[in-house]
Amino acid sequence: MISHADLLELKRWNTPSVYNGWEQITGHNTGAECFNLEPVTDYMPFMGPMAGYAVTLVIEPGNRAHVKTSEGLIKHYWEYVASVQGPKIVVVQDLDKPVIYGSFWGEVNSNFHRALGCVGTITDGGIRDTSEMNNAGFKALARALCVGHAWSTPVRWNCEVEVFGRKVLPGQLIHADRHGFLVIPDEDQDKLLEATRFMDSNECKTLISAARSSTGKSTDQIIAGFEKAVAEFKKSAGANYGRRGEW
Repeated sequence: MISHADLLELKRWNTPSVYNGWEQITGHNTGAECFNLEPVTDYMPFMGPMAGYAVTLVIEPGNRAHVKTSEGLIKHYWEYVASVQGPKIVVVQDLDKPVIYGSFWGEVNSNFHRALGCVGTITDGGIRDTSEMNNAGFKALARALCVGHAWSTPVRWNCEVEVFGRKVLPGQLIHADRHGFLVIPDEDQDKLLEATRFMDSNECKTLISAARSSTGKSTDQIIAGFEKAVAEFKKSAGANYGRRGEW
């Protein structure tokens, strides 16, 4: 796990910026792996990005049989959540998908999980009580809003889950905002912050600078400036990260 200070700094960038750094250091397929493959909505975009370690949960609100089978188990679920080092993001797979019968999340559960060190959730089910969740300081990326909770209770936890086309394991580092979420492989964590810093600075010094200094220039001069900036951008990234990223 990277330090809490580094996590706080990672939150200064949006998730696409973190992706730009990650693609320079990873051996994974940056065109298809480690990020959500289906649309997801950030219902608290004003909270900015969130970063934390995954605690995983499976629910099935449409199946009332889980209410009886889960009696007495909720304590064990809370103990599991409390045992994980924070900050934590609760990743919830809803087995009722694509139907949304009810929400696990609302005013009560968001406050309970905030007390256990969780900063937010990513769920492919529904959420409700968004104003109250916001008041609790609990961020939510979800598939939709819903009215009721049906029979929302933990079914399984601390297991692999799949949300928005992406499999997530307990303990994986996640960065998320209004654009979606990125699940960072363990081997990429150490260099992630450094790479994110570098790529953001590299863009500003080359690509963005070329675009912002185009006033008064001819079209040919502007395009020539773009070509020069792109070459400088690629050269700088390649010198630092072996051109692992592709443009």
